[in-house]
Amino acid sequence: MSERISIPRYIKIALDVATRIYKGSIHEGEKLRGRSILASEYNVSPETIRKAMKVLEDREVVRVSKGSGIIVLSKYKAGEVIQSFRNSEETISDLRQKLKNFMDEKKEIEKKIQETMEKIIDLYKFKRSDIIDPMQIQLKEEYHIIGKTIGECKIWENTGATILGVLRNGDMILSPGPNLQFKVDDSLIIVGDLGVTDKINEYLKI
Repeated sequence: MSERISIPRYIKIALDVATRIYKGSIHEGEKLRGRSILASEYNVSPETIRKAMKVLEDREVVRVSKGSGIIVLSKYKAGEVIQSFRNSEETISDLRQKLKNFMDEKKEIEKKIQETMEKIIDLYKFKRSDIIDPMQIQLKEEYHIIGKTIGECKIWENTGATILGVLRNGDMILSPGPNLQFKVDDSLIIVGDLGVTDKINEYLKI
């Protein structure tokens, strides 16, 4: 399904009026219908019409005054409004393509992260046969390490657990350094010996 960007109703109305002026169905010097009539024609509130006319007035397509109503000033300026919208549409198209490219890159990075994680785990298992499979531990608000850095907490010294990565808001931080600060809902990916689970659970609840 293709993505669609919602355009405010008053912008659509401003563009429609500008198009009618540019194509000659409404002429320069002509007085547009009152806000209430236009509101009924477009099936919107008078406030929406006011905002639409303000867009055209700011671009010198029309002049709005209490005594004279809404007067058409320039077919040329109406064309500029239409063109500027088309240019913005092209920009939106470009941004959509960039977003798609970024999403593709993100998927590729996530794949590489997973592959790297598996390599790290394999290396640990190769070096030590007593290393258990990686565990994921989610940090809770009451844990004393919240707000502290890895260096301050000395996880390995206190529990024997090695932090392979920290999962935060859907992003994996691999091999985090000593300055990484723990936050609520972080998930620690750790490995260790057979007793590491009990040790780290006890340490977190101190």
